[in-house]
Amino acid sequence: QVQLVESGGGLVEPGGSLKLSCAASGFTFIGAAMRWYRQVTGKEREFLASIGSDSGSTMYKDFVKSRFIISRDNAKNMVYLQMNSLKPEDTAVYYCNAYSAIGKGFDYWGQGTQVTVSS
Repeated sequence: QVQLVESGGGLVEPGGSLKLSCAASGFTFIGAAMRWYRQVTGKEREFLASIGSDSGSTMYKDFVKSRFIISRDNAKNMVYLQMNSLKPEDTAVYYCNAYSAIGKGFDYWGQGTQVTVSS
């Protein structure tokens, strides 16, 4: 059974930091590119960051490039998103995604974790 379980969301003041975690199980984690997305109610889900299976390649959306850091621990089947200098406009539900285009491929999603940036 495939599971992606996000955690670490919550309420934080502007300028603060949060570290999101995503625990993966039920698929070959080391073979997956891992991504973080977010979605504001009423808007489309937007890509934030990705990390390759070997942790050597990362990609960020421009508006988070200097503030967010994606990382993964293949030994623990975990992926993280360190978020710094948070702004009210970062308020959203944050989702973890596992993707592979190899063979049959797969595209799995977690249930999301709410991040609220407010004073």
